[in-house]
Amino acid sequence: MPDQFQPDLLRPLLRPLATGAADLRQSQNYRAFYHLDFAARHPGTSTRLGSVDAAGYTLVTQLWLPPEPRASLVMLHGYYDHMGLYGHLVDWALGMGFAVIACDLPGHGLSSGARASIGEFTEYQAALEALLGEAASLDLPQPWHLAGQSTGGAILLDYLLTGSPRPELGETVLFAPLVRPRSWGWSKLSYRLLRHFVEEIPRRFSVNSSDAEFIEFVHHKDPLQPKTLPTAWVGALSRWVPRIESAARSSRRPLVIQGGGDMTVDWRHNLRVLEEKFQQPEVLLLDGAGHHLVNEAPVYRELYFSFLRERLG
Repeated sequence: MPDQFQPDLLRPLLRPLATGAADLRQSQNYRAFYHLDFAARHPGTSTRLGSVDAAGYTLVTQLWLPPEPRASLVMLHGYYDHMGLYGHLVDWALGMGFAVIACDLPGHGLSSGARASIGEFTEYQAALEALLGEAASLDLPQPWHLAGQSTGGAILLDYLLTGSPRPELGETVLFAPLVRPRSWGWSKLSYRLLRHFVEEIPRRFSVNSSDAEFIEFVHHKDPLQPKTLPTAWVGALSRWVPRIESAARSSRRPLVIQGGGDMTVDWRHNLRVLEEKFQQPEVLLLDGAGHHLVNEAPVYRELYFSFLRERLG
């Protein structure tokens, strides 16, 4: 991994975003590597990295602030991901005049924690609350729209169903949200057989997008990609799924974007759960699109960005 943004070197130097600490050279190198500096495309936009503590983790946060934002987007990435991979969504949101705030989840990207692991999914709720607290400290403009890809979507639907959503919230956008992964029965059986013998198994990198450049980068060039699947994470998921599937119904109406070619989550089952749990969620089904919708091919991105412009505009 390039020395200039090794997490263990960069993390201790970061401060809460609301302190307005000076931008660090290491942060600039990180943004350059992941193409996250949008000042040229969106003049006057400032960007900086920070950190916040939650549930025993130090989470690295990031803010993109246009000169006169009219709303905000709170962004959560998916499993194995990190903020550095979400430039398409940030770019779109800045074009909409939104401030954007995000964090690397525990065990992901620049944040602390065992790689790609978690004790319980409630720790993700603590991470979300800490991120929303940062948005409040920064006095980011309302409404605060929420957006989450896959596991990030699972965190948001959990928040809507079992948490105490803040009055500042606007729309909630769920990209290929996780409830159950594909072949969940087999995954649970494998977990029960393996949990007493191994702590992790090698990760199998999947082709979850038709954007070949993205797949090449994630599989071979991204230094922040975890290389294993911890059994602890599967165990936490196995305890979370029945809890969320038995949660009380909500009157909220999230926006759900789902790819018909998704081979990562059991999307047909998941959509049925969302229809049961929410008041007429609005679903955009994209035939042929894969799981990693935030990094799908441009033709799919333009379809769902057009859908979102009409609803968040």
